[in-house]
Amino acid sequence: MGKPIVDAIRAAGVVGAGGAGLPTHVKADAAAQTVLVNGASCEPLLMSDPYLMETQVDTLVRGLEAMMDCTGAGRGIICLKGKHAHAMQSVREGVARLGKGRIEAFELGDFYPAGDEQVMVYEVLGGIVPERGIPLQIGAVVSNVESLCNVAHALDGKPVTHRYLTVGCEVHKPMVVRVPVGTRVAEVLQFAGGPTIDEYRVVDGGPMMGRVLPDTDQPVTKTTSGLLVLPPDHNVVCRKVMDPHTVKRLTNTICCQCSQCTDLCPRQLLGHSLHPHRLMRVLDGQAVDSPIAREALLCSECGICEKFACPMGLSPREVNAQLKKELMAAGVKWENRGEPLVASRFRDDRRIPTSRLVSRLGLAGYEAHPHFAGDYTPSEVRIPLRQHIGAPALAVVHAGDHVKTGDLIGEIPEGAMGARVHASIDGVVTAVENGIITIKA
Repeated sequence: MGKPIVDAIRAAGVVGAGGAGLPTHVKADAAAQTVLVNGASCEPLLMSDPYLMETQVDTLVRGLEAMMDCTGAGRGIICLKGKHAHAMQSVREGVARLGKGRIEAFELGDFYPAGDEQVMVYEVLGGIVPERGIPLQIGAVVSNVESLCNVAHALDGKPVTHRYLTVGCEVHKPMVVRVPVGTRVAEVLQFAGGPTIDEYRVVDGGPMMGRVLPDTDQPVTKTTSGLLVLPPDHNVVCRKVMDPHTVKRLTNTICCQCSQCTDLCPRQLLGHSLHPHRLMRVLDGQAVDSPIAREALLCSECGICEKFACPMGLSPREVNAQLKKELMAAGVKWENRGEPLVASRFRDDRRIPTSRLVSRLGLAGYEAHPHFAGDYTPSEVRIPLRQHIGAPALAVVHAGDHVKTGDLIGEIPEGAMGARVHASIDGVVTAVENGIITIKA
């Protein structure tokens, strides 16, 4: 029964909608006891997942059941924060009506990062994922809300062509909107009434783990969860665009080794051997040889150390990220100690309430609950062939080809891990270049 579902997911180009974009058919082809639905809406200000849980719970449950059938899981758990009252009510009603006794709802606390999959596994199941491991190692698969809705659509032969996302902060009409993959960010912002300020930068994703776009000519992808418009001097933006050499210089000059970054690190609180304050003392040239430096491989880059813990305004997250790149480029692997992991007894007391995080980030004035504004359809899309972990798709169309929404335009390379790419509007292919397919209506 599972293989036809896995094949349908693969054919539809479903990828993880809440993170780096792991092709979902890879997860679906595994064996697990439990499937967790990550509806934490972990990043502050992002509201598309609560909207989907509130309004499309039947679709969500259908996708969850399909994932359970694929993996052989006997238990499915939809996890969301209780503060999203309407979504919680909808999920509880949907579970009671459709769950067949094997699906349940779990109310998460309102803290960051409740949506980190290893944190969620511990909160819900009480198990600790091994260092550098994945939830599957303790029998769990974690999937995002929109990913599972796309799984349900895949069963009907509908590929991934659109994306729900939050548009917020300095725009005239904050909203949740559904747009075709490949829509220019500038057009999405105009649909939201345009920026309220003349000078601004756009964060693709949430304020903690999102990236600052180089310009608004960038396309929306399958993994774009939000577009946040902020002043260029806002602390969320400044930290993300700081030059790596400046980060290192400030670190070596200012870090006082107070250890607050380690005390509040979510992975360290799960018992992982990660001590960000020690990593702040790793100098250039020691990354590969130093046992301490190897701890950077355990960092999830959640940003708590950078945006909440450090009293000096430094960025342990960026230091860890730089070290991790060096280690991975050198082929250095993490070696588990083989000892059972034990969560810190201080863990519950050190969880970061979302309200405090929002205040610390300087985002308290942007905490609106935006409405769903419907669909926006542009006259042109620019669809990247790489929107996921793994190999980029290979174009199967050429300039001049006529395509319909849902037509295959990018295929997975033979023998590689990847995801298919489909046309998101009806039109004519006007260019296939630099890894992007342009379609004009």
